[in-house]
Amino acid sequence: MRKIRIAIVGVGNCASSLVQGINFYDDSSPNGTRIGLMHRQIGGYRPNDIEVVAAFDIDRRKVGLDVSKAIFSPPNCSPN
Repeated sequence: MRKIRIAIVGVGNCASSLVQGINFYDDSSPNGTRIGLMHRQIGGYRPNDIEVVAAFDIDRRKVGLDVSKAIFSPPNCSPN
């Protein structure tokens, strides 16, 4: 099955939570060792099938950064 490729417009708190959630559940096993997801698989896809391929923002503190760094750049207030 192919990856689900997503682009994020606005690397704010919601984007931060989304990217952190994808990474948190990336290695979750189907037997339920990670709590938080109601369904570990939907239509044959799992969290590790989601790939962030682009992210856009207008804040100079985030422009040009890798998304893994931009999600923690101010003014975001989502804890890491």
